[in-house]
Amino acid sequence: MSRLHVFDMDGTLLRGSTASLEIARRLDCLPELRRLEAEFAAGTLDTRGFAAAVCRLWAGLTPGAVAAAFAAAPWIGGLPEVLADIRRRGEYAVAVTMSPDFFAGRLTALGVHEVVASVFPPLPLRTAPDPAAILTPADKVVAVERLRSRLGLSRDACVAYGDSVSDVPLFRALEHTVAVNADDVLRALARHRYDGDDLRAAYLLARPAPAGAGPCPGGEPSHPPLKERV
Repeated sequence: MSRLHVFDMDGTLLRGSTASLEIARRLDCLPELRRLEAEFAAGTLDTRGFAAAVCRLWAGLTPGAVAAAFAAAPWIGGLPEVLADIRRRGEYAVAVTMSPDFFAGRLTALGVHEVVASVFPPLPLRTAPDPAAILTPADKVVAVERLRSRLGLSRDACVAYGDSVSDVPLFRALEHTVAVNADDVLRALARHRYDGDDLRAAYLLARPAPAGAGPCPGGEPSHPPLKERV
């Protein structure tokens, strides 16, 4: 194991959306969800309060509805190719997200080795989640520290990809970071920045150029197959 790739999900792998928004679309409760998100953005609701509120909002949510929401979600382009390349190199890909485990856990089917997410009660949701099982931004750092220690990797062997203030603690802890379609706060912290709909380009930014390779024309990576270009 030579490198650990840490992907945020909401706003990063899910371009312009979140797991909560995709589930709310499926359940036809977007206005209610947006009100909760506004409270969260205003600081009147923390991650644990938000989780308890969506459990009430999504009472009766079924695995079938989650599967449909996941399949219809706007995943960033190039995701399967990037995950396949990471596996081919013998590296490790983990998604670390504050979103529900019953949604984020499906990323393993796309090629993510492991998912660290907020743990919710079994579906259908009939009880509130354990507050201690709901992740906070600081928990992302704790999760990565545990994982890299388990894999025997240094911080220098870790690359984080994120988009928003929830990724700030992790971007402050790691040197190799890529802001993907990110807000201004995270862009200022990131070592690399990418805007667009091709994760392969963001992934290339965090990879050392092959020995003897010159800069790409115009400073932008081209897109032959990953195994030929990285």
